[in-house]
Amino acid sequence: MTDNEDHGTADGNDAEAQADGANATQHIDRLPAPEQHRDDATVTYGDEFAAQLAALDNDASPEELDAIAALPSGSALLVVRRGPNAGARFLLDADLTTVGRHPEADIFLDDVTVSRRHAEFLRHGTAFEVKDLGSLNGTYFDGVRIDTALLSDGAEVQVGKFRLTFYASRLDLAHLAGR
Repeated sequence: MTDNEDHGTADGNDAEAQADGANATQHIDRLPAPEQHRDDATVTYGDEFAAQLAALDNDASPEELDAIAALPSGSALLVVRRGPNAGARFLLDADLTTVGRHPEADIFLDDVTVSRRHAEFLRHGTAFEVKDLGSLNGTYFDGVRIDTALLSDGAEVQVGKFRLTFYASRLDLAHLAGR
């Protein structure tokens, strides 16, 4: 078998490529200019859609969806997904929320994998940050050990054997989407 038989003749391929190129150019010429559609590309989603999207990603129950939808601006919700008290919910509505095995912690997690003073959740306006306090087993954000991390909606925070899902206020998410 010759090269021409295996791959076609050079003249035949060039003619086909030129025809394809001409068709592609004609097709591109018919497309509207991008500037004509810049305003049409804006998409907005309502609070209900955001709550439904969070539910798909994190298997939130109907009761959790209601609690998430009812969050006022400047607050957030942590839901325990794995650990001894799975399903427990913790409201973040203060500038500082402590987490640990100490009975006076704002979020008391009673397990030896949790340090007495394990982590803090810090509120900065409508944004939240998690900060490890030098715990023995560490604090994890989406599976990565961190010293501090800015939280995003649907993120997983692990404290000891507890895995908590973070939900931001839907009012705050809607405000961010509107920017």
